[in-house]
Amino acid sequence: MIPRSPFGRTGHLSTRIIFGGAAFWSCDQAAADRTLDLLLEHGVNHIDVARNYGDAELRIGPWMKQHRRDFFLATKTQERTYAAARAQIHESLERLQTDHVDLLQLHFLIDPAEWEVALGPGGALEAAVEARAQGLTRFIGVTGHEVVAPAMHLRSLARFDFDSVLLPNNYPLMRNPQYAADFEALMKVCRERNVAVQTIKGMARRLWSHGPRTHTTWYEPLAEQPDVDLATWYVLGQPGIFLNTLGDLDVLPKVLDAASRFEQAPSDEEMQALAARLEMAPMFE
Repeated sequence: MIPRSPFGRTGHLSTRIIFGGAAFWSCDQAAADRTLDLLLEHGVNHIDVARNYGDAELRIGPWMKQHRRDFFLATKTQERTYAAARAQIHESLERLQTDHVDLLQLHFLIDPAEWEVALGPGGALEAAVEARAQGLTRFIGVTGHEVVAPAMHLRSLARFDFDSVLLPNNYPLMRNPQYAADFEALMKVCRERNVAVQTIKGMARRLWSHGPRTHTTWYEPLAEQPDVDLATWYVLGQPGIFLNTLGDLDVLPKVLDAASRFEQAPSDEEMQALAARLEMAPMFE
């Protein structure tokens, strides 16, 4: 089974693999239902989705009638103002067919101007705090992509006591000295305050540049089981972080399989060899 760990201060023991609902962006319900069976088989108990992930919330909604208690359920709003975020939160609850989520996240909050709006008077954060007071969510988090994500998350944590953060982590990106330093600075604060740390893009190989697109991710993912093993174990080998799965249903079973066999992190020599052989490159500069 996939190992579990406390999800920050939430009191929930989450599997260190979190299902990334972006994989349901445009799939049908039958494919989604097959995925649910796979998640239950591996004991995955945490789902992360967003209102702007196409049809993903609609695909997850039917599960909640029977399996709401089986999952820590998280969604996101990318709206920046109170009114728009409040409306989107209620829409997500309807789509997910539940009266509450466990975690509501301010999504992709890295642009300084948008950050000022979302975390300022009349911003989306006010809608999230209101939702928490009304029992529509239990916890509030923030997410971000690109190399500025850890630094912006530190700014966010200085402004508000978020319960979780989400940002990229993979071998090529962590070879960037500035990103690695910012990531560790963020981890230090999260450890001190018991803030959950979720990571994305763990299976990223590089931007699409070679041949036709054979997967549903916007980047080229690792796809062969031995390569997926190393990338999965690389992330899980970093204490205190969770790995959110990629937006591709074909690679997903390989990630779950790798996680169920996790014992220790691969060596740096193994990761260097993997990166060289597959010409891996960071997606964010």
